[in-house]
Amino acid sequence: MLPQNPFFEIAAILGLATVLGFIGQKLRQPLIIMFLATGILAGPALFGIIHSYEQIDLFAHIGIALLLFIVGLKLDFHLIRTTGPVALATGIGQIVFTSAIGLLIALAMGMSMLSAAYVAVALTFSSTIIIVKLLSDKKEIDALHGQIAIGFLIVQDIAAIIALVVLTTFGADLTEGGSVWQSSLQILLKGFGLLAAVGLLMRYVLPWLTQRLAYSQEMLTLFAIAWAVALSAVSELLGFSQEVGAFLAGISLASTGYRDAISGRLTSLRDFLLLFFFIDLGARLDWSTVGAQLGNSAIFSIFVLIGNPLIVLAIMGFMGYRRRTGFLAGLTVAQISEFSLIVAALGLSLGHIDAETMGLITLVGVVTIFASTYMILYSGPLYRFLSRPLMIFERSNPYREVGMDSVREPAPVDVLLIGMGRYGSDIAEHLLRQGKSIVGVDFDPGSLQKWRTRGIPVIYGDIADPELYDHLPLDQARWIVSTVRSIELDLPLLQLLKLRDYQGRIAVAAGNQLEADLYQKANVQLVLMPYKDAAEQAADALTHAMDVLPKHIDWPTDFQEIRIQSGSAFAGQRVRDIPLRAHTGASILAVSRAGRVHYDPSPDFQIYPGDRLLLMGSPDELRHAEQFLTQFHDPQSANDIDHFAVAEVQIGVESQRHGQTLADLQFRQRYGVTVVGIQRGADRMLTPGPSTGLIAGDHLIVIGNLAAVEKIKAENPL
Repeated sequence: MLPQNPFFEIAAILGLATVLGFIGQKLRQPLIIMFLATGILAGPALFGIIHSYEQIDLFAHIGIALLLFIVGLKLDFHLIRTTGPVALATGIGQIVFTSAIGLLIALAMGMSMLSAAYVAVALTFSSTIIIVKLLSDKKEIDALHGQIAIGFLIVQDIAAIIALVVLTTFGADLTEGGSVWQSSLQILLKGFGLLAAVGLLMRYVLPWLTQRLAYSQEMLTLFAIAWAVALSAVSELLGFSQEVGAFLAGISLASTGYRDAISGRLTSLRDFLLLFFFIDLGARLDWSTVGAQLGNSAIFSIFVLIGNPLIVLAIMGFMGYRRRTGFLAGLTVAQISEFSLIVAALGLSLGHIDAETMGLITLVGVVTIFASTYMILYSGPLYRFLSRPLMIFERSNPYREVGMDSVREPAPVDVLLIGMGRYGSDIAEHLLRQGKSIVGVDFDPGSLQKWRTRGIPVIYGDIADPELYDHLPLDQARWIVSTVRSIELDLPLLQLLKLRDYQGRIAVAAGNQLEADLYQKANVQLVLMPYKDAAEQAADALTHAMDVLPKHIDWPTDFQEIRIQSGSAFAGQRVRDIPLRAHTGASILAVSRAGRVHYDPSPDFQIYPGDRLLLMGSPDELRHAEQFLTQFHDPQSANDIDHFAVAEVQIGVESQRHGQTLADLQFRQRYGVTVVGIQRGADRMLTPGPSTGLIAGDHLIVIGNLAAVEKIKAENPL
């Protein structure tokens, strides 16, 4: 039995919360659930650890005030404008339909009008904190559905603040039988006065003050907390709640350039103090009344988990969005939030609802937060399972998303670039400078708009959406390059491209060497390493691969150019001393040095730093050779005269070369190229000798510097 000392109690509570938090992390659950569980276990119903309710209640109020302060601090009206009317329409529509249907369900269960109204309001709010965290973890915060979801969650937050204002200002007077009109007039006057004072401070004082304090992060953080607490106290003196004052304090600093720095330093403190709110809530649950609410809580939970997403899906489908976007955005409202519990707790303190209704709302919160977390985490498989039935929510022409695509007529493209983030955009810039044509694919509307204004064809889409591939110009793309750096997304991409019989080549960005090895086993032609390679190097590597490995040459061997860097273990050694063939099976065909190409280097030929070796072998052999030489493959631009290229040349029926041998034709002396293979019907000859004769119909695979190859290709027939 622990001594009844607040310090020991808090120490025990924090230890229990840490253990349960670790379990929740393994179950991929938000900490809110674990904090409620901590309160239940530490409360009188089980372990009986908590006795100092006043101290815990104080921490809880400070935590809620900080929560509202940070919500106000991050309130982004620009986001609502940029996501268009869909954020407002969906946010308001979801609130109206959810509260109306929830009210009818509650009344049908025999609840009083006031209790039913509280339950209906509680069902409308979704957790901004949980949703932002889950979308950020899934890297979907910048996706269209992520931006729309954040937009209507902001609308919900504003509605929650209005609900708190109404309850705290009118609730007490109405409970005591006061005059509605008199209370309304007093509140309006006080409210306008408070808003005017805060507005003047925002205009003339706060920008100047925060700029002076920003020289010290500690002072800026201290001021932010002091300002939030001070305005909370003033708000309470005027008859509003502390939370309303904290929210206004956040809004007043949101227009400064330091809001991100302040919120970043206060987020951890907020999370720590909110722990006590949920612990207090769990500890005060009356289990004698909760048990009777299990059936009702199940009905409301099903409505929130299924009904809320369907409401959002229907609204967004009507507004012209694809069913997948509506479904993914709808999943974000499939739970009730910490605001729901705050509103319910306020109603309980005002005497508007009883402990039984409070227990019902808390149970619905626990069930919906728990279940919706997994629904969002596994939204991809869930959508694929429900895709066909959800077609009723999509218009025949989802014009809002179709309008985001700037690709109208199919045309040949060099690169279909999936992922136009920072790394992808940098690659695109370098490819465009090298004269390559690209089509971009991304789910961030802002990124697409930037490229669209430059006249670059772009397509809105998520790589995880199987339907995306119906809209991509796969038949026109020589290369598909994915820069998303997610093996969970890229491996299914490779499978889908294989199923669709994609005939071009593929490059994938890997986050580490293990991923790179998996991609190589999946026969990816080029693996990019963003954490090792600059975007310019990746673009050069991709350009080299386009020119040296054209897809129309179907040959059982590949060619690769590798640059010997100064740190190589083989720099300065002779060819005979580099056991490349013995270790990898690849062969050195030529060496480019200072503008001169040395074909078939002799065993005594010495390799120097800066030399570029042209290797021949199978794809696996070349990958092993690159690792063996420990070099980054750093080809120069295709415009360099000593850059290697491969071409296929046909011996025509009337060609004068018919019947002559390779020695007679002197390809190397006359053209500066080497014949590395001959295809004659179904037969293929690798590294043909000088005495090999040519006949009409032969296809010669020749290799040399770009100028020489272009020259021999121009002579048609040979």
